[in-house]
Amino acid sequence: MQSLYGKKLVSAGRSGEAIPVLERAAANGADWRSYSALGSAYDQQQRYAQARTNYQKALQLQPNEISVLNNMGMSYILEGNLKEAEATLRKAMALPAGRNAAQIRQNLALSVGLQGRFDEARKIASEDLPPDQIEANMAYLQRMLARPNTWQQLSDGEAGQSG
Repeated sequence: MQSLYGKKLVSAGRSGEAIPVLERAAANGADWRSYSALGSAYDQQQRYAQARTNYQKALQLQPNEISVLNNMGMSYILEGNLKEAEATLRKAMALPAGRNAAQIRQNLALSVGLQGRFDEARKIASEDLPPDQIEANMAYLQRMLARPNTWQQLSDGEAGQSG
């Protein structure tokens, strides 16, 4: 029950309230979903190392869970560690369940695009999006990379995760 309530708080953007609820759930033998939600709550507070510690705990309980790998990849993006983000998201994509996961593919396109590899990002994104939306996304990334404080803008909520 605590775990479900904590996940709802995370989804509502109330990470400060969610963290103690989810920590109690974890202390009481929570499942991998609780650790993943706790990771998302820490990401919302820009506490990326703590977020990834919880994603790792989730993966220990549910190895190769693509939703956890996706969230971990986004955590790396938010922190500005694009190489690790790309590696994590590619790992998720290589798993059978990840091959058809549009959200993971689009997050991979984001991580590649943020590294300035726009042609590769377009190719990845083209599996799910129409050409006009891809070009709008690439133009947005190019403008974003041209501005100072890009990582702060990402951390402040211009990118999303699943909970």
